[in-house]
Amino acid sequence: MKSKLAHMGKKYLLHPYTLILIVLLVKIIAFRTVIFHNRSVTQIVLLEYPMWALALTLVVVLFKKRTWLAVWIFNTILSALFIVILYYTRYFSTLPSYYDVKQIYQSHSVGGTVALLGTPYDYLFFLDIVLLLPLIRYFTKERQLSYTDVRKGLFTFTCIGIVTTALAFRQPLIDVSYFAKENGYLQSQIVQLYARSFGVALATQEKLSDADLERLKGNDYVPFNKHKTFGVAKNRNVFVIQVESLQNFVINRDINGQEITPNLNKILKDSAYFNNVYQQIGAGNTSDAEWIMHTGLYPEGMDPTVNSLKDSEVASLPRMLSTEGYGTATFHADDISYWNRNKLYPALGFDHTYTSDDIPEQQIIGFGPADEVTFRFAESQIQSLLRQFNRVYANIITLTSHTPFKMPDDYKYLELPTKFNDTYVGDYLQSVRYTDRQIGQFVANLKRLGLYDNSVILIYGDHSGLHGKPVTEEDQVLLEDLLGHPYNLNDRFIVPVLFTAPGIFDNEQITHLGGQTDLMPTLLNLLGIEPTSQLIGHNLFQYEHNLLGMRYYLPGGSYISDHTMYIAPSAQHPASLLTRETMKRAKLTNRSQKNINNTLSILQYSDQLRREQIGQ
Repeated sequence: MKSKLAHMGKKYLLHPYTLILIVLLVKIIAFRTVIFHNRSVTQIVLLEYPMWALALTLVVVLFKKRTWLAVWIFNTILSALFIVILYYTRYFSTLPSYYDVKQIYQSHSVGGTVALLGTPYDYLFFLDIVLLLPLIRYFTKERQLSYTDVRKGLFTFTCIGIVTTALAFRQPLIDVSYFAKENGYLQSQIVQLYARSFGVALATQEKLSDADLERLKGNDYVPFNKHKTFGVAKNRNVFVIQVESLQNFVINRDINGQEITPNLNKILKDSAYFNNVYQQIGAGNTSDAEWIMHTGLYPEGMDPTVNSLKDSEVASLPRMLSTEGYGTATFHADDISYWNRNKLYPALGFDHTYTSDDIPEQQIIGFGPADEVTFRFAESQIQSLLRQFNRVYANIITLTSHTPFKMPDDYKYLELPTKFNDTYVGDYLQSVRYTDRQIGQFVANLKRLGLYDNSVILIYGDHSGLHGKPVTEEDQVLLEDLLGHPYNLNDRFIVPVLFTAPGIFDNEQITHLGGQTDLMPTLLNLLGIEPTSQLIGHNLFQYEHNLLGMRYYLPGGSYISDHTMYIAPSAQHPASLLTRETMKRAKLTNRSQKNINNTLSILQYSDQLRREQIGQ
């Protein structure tokens, strides 16, 4: 019987090389359909498939003696790669690049949420490994691969690959996902590799003045030292608290009769609270927020900015404060090697760096010590710094409110309705409530130490926590009940910003548009310190109009203006314009195109400034 089946296979089946190419084509069709929602025959057959077929053919050529083993390993790796791309896209809403592999190993940000990202159907990508390839091998075991056909395939796929890659180089690389959809995934990686290696991505040689930047944003320029807030907090100690995953909608919000952030709400009376500031991070997430806060420049976007740092010394907030007599320190209870902070902190010029090597490993929650441990440690070091310096700048980064937001029962301070039990939203609210308590205790200790009245405390969220596939339909319903409207991009992207300065601010709430690039210039203006390098952001107290670029969690080329949000075309969706107040679709106009052009000019110039500083 076996002999008969083998004979039938030999008589009727195509050659093994042809069959494995057909299996690969089916896999590529599935990949394009799932990742890009794209079934275009032209794009699959002429753009996407030939480059993968070329890679498979090279494997066949290079491993003649172990061809089937090599083919099996190639398809296994390809299946795993497609799963990684799929999971990454579901969480970050953008395609990963070749250097995002480093990001996966440098950050455990998705580690606890992997189980929430997958479905059983995803593993159909491995069907060829366990079923199709073994069947082909069995039915064609008496047939040798035709290397005449292999050589023809190698020539054909190489020619097509050269042409499609050359055409890809002629296209602007603004959004990775859209570029990959239009030009092929492998082609997009080659173009990115070239752009990154030779520094040609979005750089421009055009010099923009501060007045030019404000004109692009819709403002009349005012010299920095002429702003109304210049120097109102001069010579004060500065404490910056970057709060993990803190979104604006939790501020001043009750649930089941309980305030979600009672301590932050309490210090609003001594604060200027900006409730319309958008995250602007790139692939580096938390580390990108640190970069923006301390340089006033956009992050790289497609790659974590920290990956481009070598032995760079950049013009930064710590360096500018050091010249004014401040002792500077940063505190983060994570491994310093994650996100290359061992490169970031020397580049920023902190006098002292405290990470998991220094902060006691106590009360471990999630990825490290609980926030209360970090704040206690910071308090002890701040007192030591004040004995050495006239003033202190302390940058404290919280960790506990990090996805997947799993809190021990003893640390759950909210009594939530039962419908929130075992939900992503419920877990998020508990983690935020915990961190809020620790911030409140830190502020209370500053008062006890006699530091509060002569300090500026800047508190802001680094990025959204509730996004991607982990937010289920059940979570969406809970959020709509909590917010009074369907959860939207404003709820997701707006982070709270509190400038707390006793005796200066009295429960001020400011609603005009801002971005994280504006935090450093706003803080410097309050302190009466003129920046020693050009900044992309501006003083939020002075300027009412703004234009913000988004280049990661929205497709590259997207922008946020005073009244609209433009979402550039992506791998799965066409371009759209939304009215920010209602989040309803609006019609694209000449003004929209002008904003697109102005945003790209600002981003390109920020990239130029960043490259000049890091010596790229």
